[in-house]
Amino acid sequence: MKWRKEEGMMQTKEWYRSKTIWGGALALAAAVAGLFGVKVDAATGVDLASAVTDAAAAVGALVAIVGRLDAKSTIG
Repeated sequence: MKWRKEEGMMQTKEWYRSKTIWGGALALAAAVAGLFGVKVDAATGVDLASAVTDAAAAVGALVAIVGRLDAKSTIG
């Protein structure tokens, strides 16, 4: 996981790597879906959040690999 070092003991990460962000977005989506009659239980919501986080990490890794292969300069 790519972390950025901050002052002191705190570390930050990109927003799209946050399970809290994805969980909140999926909870909002489940609530909106509920307004249209679609039921999403808590276990399914947790599974969806985990799957979305894993997919975002995989896409990030793929972009990093493709970027390195496409780079015009060497790593120093």
